[in-house]
Amino acid sequence: MTSTITLAEALVAGPVVLDGGMSNQLESAGHDLSDELWSARLLAERPEAITEAHLAYFEAGADVAITSSYQATFEGFDKRGIGRERAAELLALSVELAREAARQAQGAGIARPLWVAASVGPYGAMLADGSEYRGRYGLSVAELERFHRPRLEVLAAARPDVLALETVPDADEAEALLRAVRGLDVPAWLSYSVAGERTRAGQPLEEAFALAADADEVIAVGVNCCAPEDVERAVETAARVTGKPVVVYPNSGEAWDARARAWNGRSSFSPEEVLGWRASGARLIGGCCRVGPEAISGIAGALKA
Repeated sequence: MTSTITLAEALVAGPVVLDGGMSNQLESAGHDLSDELWSARLLAERPEAITEAHLAYFEAGADVAITSSYQATFEGFDKRGIGRERAAELLALSVELAREAARQAQGAGIARPLWVAASVGPYGAMLADGSEYRGRYGLSVAELERFHRPRLEVLAAARPDVLALETVPDADEAEALLRAVRGLDVPAWLSYSVAGERTRAGQPLEEAFALAADADEVIAVGVNCCAPEDVERAVETAARVTGKPVVVYPNSGEAWDARARAWNGRSSFSPEEVLGWRASGARLIGGCCRVGPEAISGIAGALKA
């Protein structure tokens, strides 16, 4: 831990700033991510680039770095000829790289508390076909739990401050993840990808958020990787249904074309919107895809003004 207080304790005191899109920052630095492993490929090939990306967000005002393990799975690494032992080392490395960025930031004079969240992407992220925006994979809750548990065990053993169960498109997968984090002795947040007032798989958000209401491991519930205009209603619902702090980090507002592997449209993200989100119950606030350090700096400035 790079802070003397836990993230859960910090959320009681006030809002905490998350980082922005890892892929956004890596691509801006000139790295090619046109690969099924996405940013996870750089864990093996250019780990120092990941540390630099985390550091850029800390310097911009982020308090929490989300690791580059979103698309890092045993199955995905196996497709690239990376065995299970090495894959486990790379998963653990994702946490250490974020820790190293925090050490560098604090060594350079950043005095505020900094935390590391280990990213746990959905099953669809491993498929790399856009299905993380649809859910409904044809797998049971038990099968999804068996998929997620081994990776969660490795990440938890690396001792992040929190596990980020993120971009979850389906309440069934959320149920599986909530089962899988039990007994790991690391807190978690649960964050859905949504469209309007429903999960990407079509379940009402009230029902989806309610799954986490009584989960002691979960310190925050909310949404990410969604359009900015879908955030405020989701924040209100998450706060009302769970009574927990709300986590929110939307995309820029552009749309992802999985077939072309490209973003289309225009950004509709405005850092000033975060004040409304905070008023509705958001406490962990940042950005996801296509939201870079400049926007995170704007969020930090708006929240601290």
